[in-house]
Amino acid sequence: MKNIYLVGFMGTGKSAVGRELAKKQKSRFIDLDELIELKEQRSITDIFAREGEAYFRRLESRVLKEVAKEKNFVVGCGGGIVLNKNNIKTMKDTGIVICLSAKPEVILKRVCGCTHRPLLNVDNPKERIGLLLKLRSPYYALADKTIDTSRLSIKEVTSKILKLLPGKKKQVTR
Repeated sequence: MKNIYLVGFMGTGKSAVGRELAKKQKSRFIDLDELIELKEQRSITDIFAREGEAYFRRLESRVLKEVAKEKNFVVGCGGGIVLNKNNIKTMKDTGIVICLSAKPEVILKRVCGCTHRPLLNVDNPKERIGLLLKLRSPYYALADKTIDTSRLSIKEVTSKILKLLPGKKKQVTR
């Protein structure tokens, strides 16, 4: 089975949904940010602070290429992975790309108080969320499918994804 890549902004549920989806699919889940931290033996926040975002993005692309060589993974990707067109190509060539989205106010509520989110460690995180969403939306739109998680539970999102997968019965849900 090909990989399932979950992309989208932070706080949209990629990790939580990814873990649940992997269980249902009897596949393995990997969080790219966690794998980067493991390989680097330091936090994403530390990588951003010491090396900068460009360095982190290069690491992210390298780790994605490693994971993409495998099959039967559900991959929770960092929110900015889509900024590199080569990353999008890698994901599409080796699996299906599903974007999880949410309204800015829902994202803010979900990530409020999270100190491990370096891009939101600013004076006005709500404004930053709006700006980043606007900048990234054309890239997120390149996903094969998009699901708004704003008003859905983890199980509901997982169920919607399962219905989108090749070979699954197509059902209309409301």
